[in-house]
Amino acid sequence: MPALFASLHHLAFLALAVSLTTQLVLLGQPLTLQNARKLLLVDRVLGTSALTLLVVGFIRVFHFEKGAAYYFHNGAFHGKITLFVIAALLSIYPTVQFLRWNKPLREGQLPQVADQQRRRLRLVVHAELTAMVGMALCAALMAKGIGQFG
Repeated sequence: MPALFASLHHLAFLALAVSLTTQLVLLGQPLTLQNARKLLLVDRVLGTSALTLLVVGFIRVFHFEKGAAYYFHNGAFHGKITLFVIAALLSIYPTVQFLRWNKPLREGQLPQVADQQRRRLRLVVHAELTAMVGMALCAALMAKGIGQFG
């Protein structure tokens, strides 16, 4: 069972990284109806992946692996959770923007997106991906027992 949850956790992290990378690529291309619809879909996958990552991660903390006491006394774990929260908060901006596109897309119209807004969306997605790199580093440190305090 621990291996199954570890695999789910890693797959959710991978899906999150792929979703963010896809968003970054699509936001770098000319906005078409097809790309706008893809961005909405990818954002849903991103949200589902993030929720899965969080839930499965905490199941692992409390029911498998080294136990909650180990993780809650590890600075790398705290860093990983902090980076996850930062990425989650950052993701609110793109999600809100993409949700605003629903009405025009249903009507077959291209949403109006200024170049500055697209640059801002790309910057936010870059920041989220950077946070994920930090999360991966924190996970590696935790696996090696680095960061324990107390």
